[in-house]
Amino acid sequence: MQTDFPGLDRFDRAILMALAEDGRMSIADLARRIGLSKSPTQARVKRLEAEGYITGYRALVDPIRLGLDHVAFVEVRLTDTREKALSEFNAAVRRIAEIEQAHMIASNFDYLLKIRTRSMSDYRAVLAEKISTLPHVASTSTFMAMEAVKETGLMGPLEVPG
Repeated sequence: MQTDFPGLDRFDRAILMALAEDGRMSIADLARRIGLSKSPTQARVKRLEAEGYITGYRALVDPIRLGLDHVAFVEVRLTDTREKALSEFNAAVRRIAEIEQAHMIASNFDYLLKIRTRSMSDYRAVLAEKISTLPHVASTSTFMAMEAVKETGLMGPLEVPG
């Protein structure tokens, strides 16, 4: 079953999938891969960038090779969930480098944070000195990751039927 993506045809989806796999792919290689010539492929890439489907390009750095192999997921409950409090919390979260991801959650807690550090003692310091002092934090609960089974960008839903 193919999911409908308004404004995106099979070529656009193929471009997004290919660039998600390899953002350094040349336009010529991309054009060959999706079955279009270079000019229309380049025009489509520029349009996808201008329309915000492609928000940037970056290198994926291996955190394990950098010694950042300690991953914790933290449930955060807030004392206040009015818009002002949420905005204050969100802004403060964005300033903490060790927070790799932060998601507002519809559950019995308010946010789920992914924290990446070098060690348990580093994590404890981040929790005590940074996360626990974020605005409006009532409580936290930590879950330690033992192994990353899958970590990828957006791929699956854009797949073009083969």
